[in-house]
Amino acid sequence: MEIFNILENDDYEQVVFCQDKASGLKAVIAIHDTTLGPALGGTRIWNYNTEAEAIEDALRLAKGMTYKNAAAGLNLGGGKAVIIGDAGKVKSEALFRAFGRYIESLNGRYITAEDVGTTVQDMDYIHMETDSVLGHSRGTGVGDPSPVTALGIYKGIKSAAKAAFDTDDLKDKTIAVQGVGHVAFQLCRHLHEEGAKLVVTDINQTAVQKAVEEFNATAVEPNAIYSVDCDIFAPCALGGIINDETINTIKAKVIAGSANNQLQTDKHGEKLHEKGIVYAPDFVINSGGVINVAEELAAQYDQESVMMKVSAIYDALDRVFAISKTENIPTSEAANRMAEERIEAMKQSRGQYLK
Repeated sequence: MEIFNILENDDYEQVVFCQDKASGLKAVIAIHDTTLGPALGGTRIWNYNTEAEAIEDALRLAKGMTYKNAAAGLNLGGGKAVIIGDAGKVKSEALFRAFGRYIESLNGRYITAEDVGTTVQDMDYIHMETDSVLGHSRGTGVGDPSPVTALGIYKGIKSAAKAAFDTDDLKDKTIAVQGVGHVAFQLCRHLHEEGAKLVVTDINQTAVQKAVEEFNATAVEPNAIYSVDCDIFAPCALGGIINDETINTIKAKVIAGSANNQLQTDKHGEKLHEKGIVYAPDFVINSGGVINVAEELAAQYDQESVMMKVSAIYDALDRVFAISKTENIPTSEAANRMAEERIEAMKQSRGQYLK
């Protein structure tokens, strides 16, 4: 891996390798861009096959956070951290406190929060060593962020529906939801209350059964969700699900859901555009969570302000769809351009975030 070539290609600012023999910590912190402010992005724990795989994931996720934060109108840059290991085995107070000391050494350039494999308790341990962490139990936020994230996805689906069907009314629309986790379950509630017909799948059969019972949803096997005859496909589980294998199977006119990195490659965004499928870029539609956690940086958490910003995801996607239509480019490219233009404009008045 020629790490400096990779960093130069996408203009990453910094990569920090963190090792603590006593606690077993092996972590990577990637900071992509701090033009808009300190880099915000969660810490995930994953049992990567190789160190190179961990580095690549941290870099990919960090860049995604730059675009997500910029598109959401936040004065925050993009970063991400990954801790290598099995979350069920490696977690300890000592490990997270060692990691917190590495974050503190960055002097505010990187702010972390929860991600895959980490919890509020883990953030509490990190907080013992640094203030550059959100989502801990002494924070100013309120409870489970899933309802806030789900609201943003719901608003985004309505915006995408308007672009595809000339109305954002979801009554009697058939929506196939892939994954019924915390966010997706709350999303299903919104969709059901508006009168949408739901088709759901998940490897967790208990979650599927609960959706069937509460929302009168139809359940299908995981691999069958792609071929469901539906109006809207909502990916709310894995990334990379829009790929060579699935793209010609999906029958929906709209793809809009909470999953990160839904497109396997940029060419799949181009293919959706060619097929006339309205795709809501994931880093725009699923930004409700980061909007919510970023509010903790304010002197006092303002739920009304959060809800207003999350509802504005509808308008942000409207702009994405308008750019796509006017310039005849994929919505994925339009969203990237929107984020990049905000960053470039700010570069005229500020550079890297150096506290």
